[in-house]
Amino acid sequence: MNAPPLATLAPIALAEVIDRAALQCRVDRKYVIAVDELPHLLDQLTPYARVLDIDGERSFRYESVYFDTPCLASYHCAAYRRRRRFKIRTRTYLDSAQCWLEVKISGARGRVTKHRLPYLAEDRRTVRSGRGFVNEVLDRELILSNLSGSPLEPVLVTSYRRSTLLLPATASRVTIDTGLTWQDGDQTLRLPGIAVVETKTSSAPSLVDRALWQRGTRPVRISKYATGLAALRLDLPDVPWRRTLRRHFRADPSSALLELPVPTRSEQEASCA
Repeated sequence: MNAPPLATLAPIALAEVIDRAALQCRVDRKYVIAVDELPHLLDQLTPYARVLDIDGERSFRYESVYFDTPCLASYHCAAYRRRRRFKIRTRTYLDSAQCWLEVKISGARGRVTKHRLPYLAEDRRTVRSGRGFVNEVLDRELILSNLSGSPLEPVLVTSYRRSTLLLPATASRVTIDTGLTWQDGDQTLRLPGIAVVETKTSSAPSLVDRALWQRGTRPVRISKYATGLAALRLDLPDVPWRRTLRRHFRADPSSALLELPVPTRSEQEASCA
């Protein structure tokens, strides 16, 4: 993402991005495009967008750990399109070692509300110290009142590089994620050939939405947690993301690198017994 088109965008500091477009309650639209298409898109945005720049860097490493109940309540709420859905994760900005515990609530008409709590990076694989915060948010948002007694365990880890753009005219943000990787236990899925572009607006479509629409690129249903887990666990219901999985995760096996655990000698011998 240090391509020349990104380098030509005017810089903006993190504090100004937050001040002008925090958008903790917003509408998200997501697109999947080939990495090769990014230079052309960024060229179109040069007169209108500013790029987050921290100490000369414009692409940053992210890691998210997603938590769910033993019966995958969060996943199934998404899979069966419940009107009120939730995700629980820690997000770590690996370049700065900053970490947050986040609860995202999805409601009617695509509205997303995000609640955040500063968190210790060394605790990012557990919600133990933040469980009170999680319960408070879910209770306030009237999400699964019986969830408070269920354990929350780490289910999926995602990592990627992100660049963030601000569109000052509409106070909206755009994120561009590349180098996407999912890890579920011993299984790892990598999609090096695609980028996920996400627009975050108060409601109306942004300039980036319209630019992508003009090129025939439409929003897709994709969730780093749910779609990634469905790609790795073929026994899970996947109807909301089936088209995305078919087109971008499974259509071209050469574009998706799935690393499976190598059986130990004892496991090999047991399977042959």
